[in-house]
Amino acid sequence: MNQPLLHHRSDGPGDAPPLLLGPSLGTSLAVWEPQVGALARQFKVVRWDLPGHGGSAAQLVRAGASVGDLGRLVLALADSLGVERFSYAGISLGGAVGAWLAVHHPARVERLALVCSAARFGTPERWHERAELVRREGVGPLVATAPARWFTPGFDGPAVRDLAAAQRAADPAAYAACCDALAAFDLRDELGRIAAPTLVVAGRADTATPPADARLLADSIPDAALVEIPHAAHLAGVEQPGAVLAALQRHFGPGVRTASSTHADGTVVRREVLGDAHVDRSIAATTPFTARFQDFITRYAWGEIWTGDTLDRRTRSCITLTALVAGGHHDELAMHVRAAVRGGLSHEEIGEVLLQSAVYCGVPAANAAFGIAQRVLNDIEEVIGTDN
Repeated sequence: MNQPLLHHRSDGPGDAPPLLLGPSLGTSLAVWEPQVGALARQFKVVRWDLPGHGGSAAQLVRAGASVGDLGRLVLALADSLGVERFSYAGISLGGAVGAWLAVHHPARVERLALVCSAARFGTPERWHERAELVRREGVGPLVATAPARWFTPGFDGPAVRDLAAAQRAADPAAYAACCDALAAFDLRDELGRIAAPTLVVAGRADTATPPADARLLADSIPDAALVEIPHAAHLAGVEQPGAVLAALQRHFGPGVRTASSTHADGTVVRREVLGDAHVDRSIAATTPFTARFQDFITRYAWGEIWTGDTLDRRTRSCITLTALVAGGHHDELAMHVRAAVRGGLSHEEIGEVLLQSAVYCGVPAANAAFGIAQRVLNDIEEVIGTDN
């Protein structure tokens, strides 16, 4: 009887270059949700679940398992999909699987990205203790402390609750077996054998796999590149999704951009910045007379400028607010105050931008801007109060 495969999900064109994405311990393939939409425009993206996590069967792994066992499951999945050679990105334990594949099956790995991962994950005793705890009490005791391990203090949102639910649903025996694999994993002496072009991504506030672990990977893997993500802990791709996506796209290659793909990218970013409701209204209001202009701003402003990775979106919001104050574009200013709040700027930061504008754009312009911003922020507070 054939062994079942890892549960997986494929996104993107079937004839595109394959990119496999591995999750971290205690999460599911949903941990890649912030990046998969953009990556699937360039690649056939295959996300998989660890045994006993998400939709993967718990019996795929047993006590005393190794990272090599998990790597062989990934190879079996690739074989079943007819994928001989692939690029690979993995988070934490998923990254360890990718490193093992690159060392032991170099012909299969085209390019490699190790996100918040390590060549050795602390001491074996730490993982044996966690495995014993989970076998004795289940994964429940870990759920309450997971956000502190995964994110910087104060980070919250639906993604945090969804990830906690995924960990709560993990099979205890399979979770403990993955802890066994981490306890036994030590690839430090073999990193020099990795020939695939490699990117190492670290969260600067990561305490589970600190930046020092990332630097060891980058220093030991020939010609590896290192990117440190500020304001991010262990699940950097969830906490700072845009920065991680940009790093991955640079490493794996952006592919050929066409007018249609630029428009598609611009639509995604426009929705992320301005919100679905605003974009839906704009699309609904498009006429034959305005259609070319809508296409122009979607491709040029959103698909070319706002998608750039040199500046983060918070910075772009600050610049945009200042420019709109200077130009006296009050309707656009109100729209981008809302966008700035969506993008994470606090009321105090927006006020500071407007105060700075008073010096360089003029007090009357800033005075009008403060009035507009105050009305927008009041409206947002009223909506939040109504929702609560």
